[in-house]
Amino acid sequence: MKRIIAGLLLAATPLCALAVDAQALARFDVGYARCEALTSQMAGHRDEAYLSLWRVKVTDKARADLAALRRGKVYQAEYPRAVARLEKKKSVDTDQRLKQQCQATWAQTRLQVPAASK
Repeated sequence: MKRIIAGLLLAATPLCALAVDAQALARFDVGYARCEALTSQMAGHRDEAYLSLWRVKVTDKARADLAALRRGKVYQAEYPRAVARLEKKKSVDTDQRLKQQCQATWAQTRLQVPAASK
């Protein structure tokens, strides 16, 4: 019984996290914009990348949920703070870590959403 409950909780976790964490989405979007600047293949695949990290299937509803979060007050307040934090911490070390994170994010996206590779 405990295994069933744990399995259901794990299966529901990505959807719950996706639905409530606009601050994390804002921070992701700021970093992803930097990734798009570094890697042209990543351009235009922001939603796919975010959803793939949570292993959520890319659907019109999931995209609509992300769009709604981005229009929300929490996201709108966090986005400029995330930009400022990233600019404040800018260094060779953070640029290297960002490149590594971009590569890992893109690899995960291609695994979850093969169409993103095209």
